[in-house]
Amino acid sequence: MQLSDLKNLKIAIVGAGYGGAAAAKALSLLGADVTVYEQANQIREVGAGIGLRPSTMNRFRQWGVFDAIAKVSSPSDCFEILTATGEPMMKEAWPGIHDFAEETKTHLIHRGDFIDALLGVLPEGMVHLGHKLETIREKGDGSVLTFANGETVEADLVVGADGIKSVVRQQLFSDKGPVFSGEHAYRAVISVDDAYGMVVDDNLRMYIASGTKIYLLPLRHRNQVSFDITALCADDTWAPKVTKDDLLATVNGFDERLVNITRDLDMDTVNIRAVYDIDPVDTWHSDSVVLVGDAAHSMLHHQGQGANSAIEDAGALADALRQSDSLKEGLVLYQATRKPVTDKLQQISRQGWTEDEINDVFPGQKPAAAATKE
Repeated sequence: MQLSDLKNLKIAIVGAGYGGAAAAKALSLLGADVTVYEQANQIREVGAGIGLRPSTMNRFRQWGVFDAIAKVSSPSDCFEILTATGEPMMKEAWPGIHDFAEETKTHLIHRGDFIDALLGVLPEGMVHLGHKLETIREKGDGSVLTFANGETVEADLVVGADGIKSVVRQQLFSDKGPVFSGEHAYRAVISVDDAYGMVVDDNLRMYIASGTKIYLLPLRHRNQVSFDITALCADDTWAPKVTKDDLLATVNGFDERLVNITRDLDMDTVNIRAVYDIDPVDTWHSDSVVLVGDAAHSMLHHQGQGANSAIEDAGALADALRQSDSLKEGLVLYQATRKPVTDKLQQISRQGWTEDEINDVFPGQKPAAAATKE
C-alpha cells in the first residue's frame, strides 16, 4: 500500500497479549493510526517462562526493540531432552541461530516481562484497558466494534488478537470452540536457589516419562527458573482443582530433585490449567478484519511456538500490507504466507504423546493430542 494510504488507515486491535502488542508495534511503524483495546483493567504478570526463537528476536531487531527484550531475558544456546531420571536422550542447538546477519540466540523470558517489554515500547495512550469486546459488525469499508462498557469504535481494519476464546473469530469466522488435549499444565516460577542445583546454565531441559513431561526453563536474569509439568489427565475442567498430593503422584519416578521441587511448591503460586487448542480455521480474514496469534491458530505448547507464531503473524501482516496495492490484497497475502506454516505447527504440536500413552488415560479414545497420529 502507498505510504499515504497506510497513514490514513485506522486500525483497532482487540487484545493486548503477545499478538496484539506485537501487531501494534509492527503496524504503527507503517505509520497507521493504531489503537489497542484490552478487556483487562490492568496488565498483570501471569504464567511462567517461554523461549523466543531466533526468528522472533530478529523481528524485534527489525522493529528496534531487541534491546528492550534482551534486557529482561537470558540468551540460550540449546535444549535438551532427558529421561525422567536424567539420562540424556537428545541435545540440539536452537535452530536458526546463524540464519541472520548477526548471531541470534533463543531468549528465555518470563511471560509477564515479555508483555511488559512489548507494551513499554508502544506510544503512551495507544492501549485502552477495560474494553471487553461484545460484538463486531462489518460495515462498508470497515467494521464497528461494541464494547461492554458501552463504547463503540469504527475502524478500517480490525485485528483480532483476542486469544483462544476469540470473540472476533467466533462471530465472523468459526463458531467451533477450543479442543481439549487430554492434558493438564502446572506452572510455577521458583528461585534458582530452590532448584536443588539443577539450573547450571541458560538452556532448556525437558524430562519425560510415560504420560508426563517436566520442563526446566532458566530465568537466570531473574535468579529464577520456570518449572512446568505437563501431564495426561481426563479432567477437562478449564481451571481444575489439583492438590499437592496430585502433583507428587504425577512426578513419581522422576529424579528425586524434581520430586523435591514439586514437594516444596506453594500451591497458591502454581498456575493450573487444562490444556486446549483449536482446530485449524479455514479463513482468517474478511475485507476489513483479520486474525492473529491464538485467535487464528491456538496450538498446544509442546513445540513452544505459540508466542513465536503470534510475533511472526504481526510481522507478516505488516509486511503484506506494505507490499500490496490494497488492504484486501494485503490480507490475502498475509493468510497465504502464514496459514500453511501455522497449520503445520498446530499438527506437530498435537503429536505430544504415543497412542498407547493416550489410551492409558482415555481407553478407546483419541483426544486432540493424538489426533494426528493416524
